[in-house]
Amino acid sequence: MPITAKLDEFGRPAWIAAMILGFVVWWPVGLSILAFLIWSGRMGCGHHYGHWNWKMERMQRKMDWMRSKMAGSGFGPSSGNRAFDDYRAETLRRLEEEQREFREFLERLRFAKDKTEFDQFMAERRNRPQPDAPTQN
Repeated sequence: MPITAKLDEFGRPAWIAAMILGFVVWWPVGLSILAFLIWSGRMGCGHHYGHWNWKMERMQRKMDWMRSKMAGSGFGPSSGNRAFDDYRAETLRRLEEEQREFREFLERLRFAKDKTEFDQFMAERRNRPQPDAPTQN
């Protein structure tokens, strides 16, 4: 498991501790960890769409972990109450559907942002003055 994934499991305090340790060992190490934290959006700095995707993936990992714990502890597929089991299954289905819709929304948002930036680039490129063609003597 990569060190970044391991530190992500422990959360923000682990990253802060790693950064401080990096400064103590050798200041460029601490500075590079700080730059990585800001660039990757792990500290909530900046405006990153990937930050939301990371949060969704983290939530999915936690939900999968909860399901595995429930299955192993006797809370498996059936609670003995059919009405409750039906309600739980419907709620989980609805939550998974909402999660899928939210991911699709984020994709559409990213696409719209990319399209807007591309259209702006093309408009600027079309409107910039053309350099005079070199004359042949």
